[in-house]
Amino acid sequence: MKKNLILTAALGLILCSCYEPERDCEKYKTGSFKFTYEVGDSIKEGKFTRTEDYSVDYYENKIDSATVRWFNDCEFVLQDIHSKTAIQYKIISTTDSSYTFQYKSAVRDPNKKLIVKTGTAIKIK
Repeated sequence: MKKNLILTAALGLILCSCYEPERDCEKYKTGSFKFTYEVGDSIKEGKFTRTEDYSVDYYENKIDSATVRWFNDCEFVLQDIHSKTAIQYKIISTTDSSYTFQYKSAVRDPNKKLIVKTGTAIKIK
């Protein structure tokens, strides 16, 4: 009985470790997208359009532009054109109409805790 339980647990671990989420990042390199984000206790919606070289964000009646630099099919950095602030993104999974990503500051400040957040962008065009 104990042997069967150990074998079942080991088989379950092996099967779970083989699972990888779908990551068809190529189709999300360019296009128009919408996403939700938090500001305090409020949830808001933003939109952005990304080309190979630029991303233009539309949120709270503002427009912000950034350059895009891809490291590979699923990882890139957006650098704000005006402030030069850089955010690193990693697409962690995709569906037929959206992708889930993690993002964090691209410049590590040794005096601050690195915060990694997760979001989802939905392709609208």
